[in-house]
Amino acid sequence: MPQGVPDSVPDDGLTTRQRRNLPVLAVHTGDGKGKSTAAFGMAMRAWNAGMRVAVFQFVKSAKWRVGEETALTALGDLHEQTGAGGPVEWHKMGQGWSWLRANADHDEDHAAAARAGWAEIARRLAYEEHDFYVLDEFTYPLDWGWMDTDEVVSVLSARPGRQHVVITGRRAPAALIEAADLVTEMRKIAHPMDAGRKGQKGIEW
Repeated sequence: MPQGVPDSVPDDGLTTRQRRNLPVLAVHTGDGKGKSTAAFGMAMRAWNAGMRVAVFQFVKSAKWRVGEETALTALGDLHEQTGAGGPVEWHKMGQGWSWLRANADHDEDHAAAARAGWAEIARRLAYEEHDFYVLDEFTYPLDWGWMDTDEVVSVLSARPGRQHVVITGRRAPAALIEAADLVTEMRKIAHPMDAGRKGQKGIEW
């Protein structure tokens, strides 16, 4: 796609503008670093465009705070104060699933919590509550069999309006990849941890 020009134009009856404005389902997968980082970068672009942004972090504890959460939450506050950008919500499994009554992070059923998180996302998609969704590390509950991949793909494929969804995580199921409009595989060539170096502030979080 050199200079933003597609290699071919499908005979789908849509105008150039209509085709450009179709909602995107993106998947960032693979063993390399940068899947979530790229998704959060896209979320910042969406915020700048005035979109309603919502991040749902699967697997990570509600107590774990990444740098992008601080940045995007600050952008959400800026929107409330000045009207710049768009609103931002950030939810994490455990205590971050604010719609669950019992969400003690240490004794919950993680599979049940993941399913509850997905049920809430499906509800929000149906009501078009956000414009841009990041489902961070969502491939893992699918890979572990915590939820039905076919049902997830069906809901995502049938989502109304112009709701963009970005999903991150290793081992993305084939059905999800097949349904996606944009798929990027991060391939690890080298990583500081290969040399025994631990993750560091500003690089990993």
